[in-house]
Amino acid sequence: MKTVFIFIDGVGLSGPSADNPLNTEVCPALYRLIERHSKPIDANLGIEGAPQSATGQATMFTGVNCAAAMGRHCEGFPPQALRKIVEGDNLFLQLKRRGRKVRFADAYLVDSAADLAERRFKSVTTVMALTVPESVSTVSDLVAGEAVMQDLTRETIQDRYPDVPIVSPQRAAEHLFRIARENDFTLYEFFQTDVSGHSMDYARACAVLRVFDSFLAAFVRYAEAAGITLVITSDHGNIESVSTRGHTRNPVPFIAFGPGESFLRGRVSSLVDVTPAILSAYDGGRPPEMV
Repeated sequence: MKTVFIFIDGVGLSGPSADNPLNTEVCPALYRLIERHSKPIDANLGIEGAPQSATGQATMFTGVNCAAAMGRHCEGFPPQALRKIVEGDNLFLQLKRRGRKVRFADAYLVDSAADLAERRFKSVTTVMALTVPESVSTVSDLVAGEAVMQDLTRETIQDRYPDVPIVSPQRAAEHLFRIARENDFTLYEFFQTDVSGHSMDYARACAVLRVFDSFLAAFVRYAEAAGITLVITSDHGNIESVSTRGHTRNPVPFIAFGPGESFLRGRVSSLVDVTPAILSAYDGGRPPEMV
């Protein structure tokens, strides 16, 4: 079984409105997947207030209700107590224990995992990737077409890395597919959606979604031809309501497309269920044994 998990930050579900760029005209490929291959799931985790990235992502990648464990939604980089939960057990570690090869496809602008570990501030996905250091992708991987930049096209790093060529979203999809063929489980994180949602700039949000959609449309074709299961979900809502600067309490889409889609969608109703459902799929449908 091969799975690609695209974590798209800050994408919730809401009805059509003048401030919602998540529509069939702006992002037809994503919208079609949401309509035909997804279900809405809870990102609020039983805690009052707007859900936030650190606890939402930690929950998604551990199967622990981290907002409840912390007693609040935690934004930005995870505090020490939350990092300990992720370091103690997570999706990457569980898959490695099952003999599965995992890869975090996002390129870090470092030369090694050891360099990355020296950073003071780390996202949840970074904390998880460092528990399986061989999963980390570096600048050299990016140059070789064996990693993908967080903005897909590499435009955001041209001031620092002018010799790294800009690529099209479709070319980035080809690179992700190349990575997926060599690994059992591949994670790619796209957070420009959350950034553009916070900007409250509808045109900017549309531009970001169009770039992502071009990438997604190409990758779906690759995944379908190769029999790869594609999972897409988010940590909280945001971009679906650009008239609001903060996050929303809207449900988020859980998209599963490919061989394992019915199995996965039938087992997920909130962010807490994402990791257990994926592990169960790799365990042949048995409830996962978290060790």
